[in-house]
This record gives sequence, structure tokens and C-alpha cells, in this order.
Amino acid sequence: MPHELDQIIISLSGANFEKSLKKFRSKLMRAARFAGYGSEENQQVIDILRNVGEHGDKAVAKYTEKFDGVKLKPDEFRVSQDELDRANQEIDQDILLCLREAVENVRAYQKDILIDTDNAPRSIRYTPIKRIGVCVPGASAPLPSTVIMTAVPAQVAGVEEIAVVSPPRHEGSIHPVILAVCCELGIDEVYGIGGAQAVAALATGTGTIAKVDKIVGPGNKWVQAAKKNVAGDYVGIDSIAGPSEVLIIANEQANPAWIAADMLSQTEHAADSSAIVLTDSEPFAKSILSELQKQVVELPRAKAAKESLKKLSAIIVLEDMAVAIEMADDFASEHLEIQCGQQSREIAEKINNAGAIFIGSYTPVAVGDYWAGPSHTLPTGMRAKFASALTSNDFLKSISIVEYDQEMLAASADDIVRLAQIEGLDAHANSVRIRQRD
Repeated sequence: MPHELDQIIISLSGANFEKSLKKFRSKLMRAARFAGYGSEENQQVIDILRNVGEHGDKAVAKYTEKFDGVKLKPDEFRVSQDELDRANQEIDQDILLCLREAVENVRAYQKDILIDTDNAPRSIRYTPIKRIGVCVPGASAPLPSTVIMTAVPAQVAGVEEIAVVSPPRHEGSIHPVILAVCCELGIDEVYGIGGAQAVAALATGTGTIAKVDKIVGPGNKWVQAAKKNVAGDYVGIDSIAGPSEVLIIANEQANPAWIAADMLSQTEHAADSSAIVLTDSEPFAKSILSELQKQVVELPRAKAAKESLKKLSAIIVLEDMAVAIEMADDFASEHLEIQCGQQSREIAEKINNAGAIFIGSYTPVAVGDYWAGPSHTLPTGMRAKFASALTSNDFLKSISIVEYDQEMLAASADDIVRLAQIEGLDAHANSVRIRQRD
């Protein structure tokens, strides 16, 4: 009897393989470019950004009531220190110890990769960004890990001011576990607002929320569309980090039940998440599908997982691993798992485009999401071809330092003047000539 997930297998042996593959890739690209510049959705995001820019707190309050169902006055946006302290004190101690260890793992990794600013060449100076905004998802599930994966790298870089925003979906406020982590990290500027309106508030500033210099963090398609619209004009951003996705290269040495579990770990996020498997074995592909069909019904978030499996997920059977590597580089996935037994590391070394690579059967994405040290804020939608994981270095900016003395300028003057004249910029040339007359 046919199953609703049977359609997700795209097999080399099937009819119209190339056509089906091309169609699937097009779906991924359309989903990644949600709220494209001329779309109705993008206009809605722009309207939100404009209204918040013009009306500040009043607009933020209006959208918070409309989208989150919570009525807040501007002086209620910010979470009090008492509430932060209470959340930290009341959290289960085992969870708190776990969070503390995760923080230390991330801090150690981010310190290890930080540019050595003390020993930088004299011709360049690195300085930390002064003020950042962190978007922490909380509409579908509380994500305290996002606070760790964004704020800790910023703190390692020396950022002085960190403002956290998260939707007030837990009893009219932010989930206590998110507040507990903020308190643990010494972050006291936390606002119960989310969505595009929160991005707008951070980007332009309001009466109660000061403008930031950079916005980071994952989020749904509306948050990412808002980030894309403000990037460069108002603030810097990390990358377009969401919705979530995983691509898994696997052969018959892998465990199909584990592959299915890893697919579901991404698709449970939301209906616009994606999970893709590339394999060279059709029987193995069918084993994965069978496991998916069994496991998905056991999930509390089964509806969202099924929807994303049918909409933006696939198990693709290819000729060999060489083709899988080529396709993985084209898809440039946020998370790339390689479960090919002893070949796993060899295959990983051939990959050029991925947000993060998880090598071997014992390295599911969850290891990176919570524990290993690299940030889980990663580029999505094939953007890993030009964007990278968030690191402590993303919170540093560089200043070029140029210093010539009289002799050095004299030695270069004729060439500088010549180049200025080629470009027709006489004042540029004269700024050098005038120094040679004395």
C-alpha cells in the first residue's frame, strides 16, 4: 500500500530522474529565496521595517500583539533583572550544569580560533564591534543553545553590549530557560519581542531599544528576510541563517535508522526545513524511507516533520559517491553529515561548500547544535558557497593603518601622481605634489 512519504525517493533507476532532480533543486532554491525582492511577502517585511522605523515602539507593540498574541507596553518589552535572576535560580540544577559545560566548550573553541589581535601586523588593527543584537527563536520551541552559540563568540571577541530579542510565547514572556542562560552569561538587556519587528527595532532603534551595529542569529523565514533587507543599510548581519537544513552523504555502511533520525532532527524544526540524503544504493534508500515512516509518527512534532519531508526533503539515489560529492557542493547545505564508514573523512576532505561538516556515524548534527564548540548559526539556502559559520572573528572589524614619512612619500610621489592623472583626479595628484614643493 502506498505511503505518503514514498514520493521523497528520487532514484537513478526511476523514470525522468534528471527532470525530477532539477525540479527538486528548483524547489530548494525558491524556498531559500523566500521573500524575494519583488514578492508580496518581501513587501510585507518591508512594510514592517518601515513602520517600526517611523513609529518605533508603537509599531513594535502593534506587531507583537498581532503576530505573537501578546499585548505589551513599550516599558514592558525589556525583561527585568529580577525575572532574569529568578529564571536562573529556579532552573533545574542538572540543566544549569549542562548549560555551563556547553558554554565552556564553546568559549574554549572560540578563543582558540580568535585572531591574535595583540600580534597583528602594524598595518592593520582589529577592534571588536561595540554593540550587537541576537535573535533567539522561541515561537515553535525555546532555543537556549542559540544564546550560547551567538553571545559567547561575541563575548570572546570583546563585544561590550549584547541585546537579546526573543518572542514572548511562554506565558506572555520569554521561556525561562532562555532567560536563565542570559543571566548566566551576564546579559541583562533582553527584550520579549520577535519576528521582523524585532529585527527592525534592533536595526533602526526605537524609544526603548538602542540601535545595534550587527544582528546575528538563526530564525524563521520572516526573520531572515528582515535581516536581508536591513543588511548593509542599517546594520551588518552574520548570514541568512534559516530555515534549518541537513544533507547526508551515506552508503550501506551506515545505519538507516540513524540516518532517518538525523533527517527528522532537522525537519521537526518547521514545515519549511529540509533533509536530503545522497546515496549510491537504492535498497539502502528504501531502508531509510522505511525507518522514516516508522519514526516520524512517534515524534511530538510529527505534523511539521511530515510536512517538511514531503515539501523540501528527498532521498536521492546516485550513480556513485563522486556524483554525491559534486551534488553536495552544489547544494552547499547548512549541515553536511558524512556517514560512509572508513571513507567518511576522505569524502569530507573533498567538500568545498558546507556550513559545517559532521564526519562519521557518531557525529549527528545535535553534537554541533549543543556541545562541540563551533556555533550552530550557519548559512542556509546554498549560501555556504560564499558565507561561513558564525565565529568570534565575525565580531571583530579591521582598520587599515597607513603611515608614510617624508622620504617614503617622495620615493612614491611620481607614481602616485601618474595614477591619479590616469583617472583624471587632479586634486588627488595635487595632494601629493603640494607636499613635494617644500
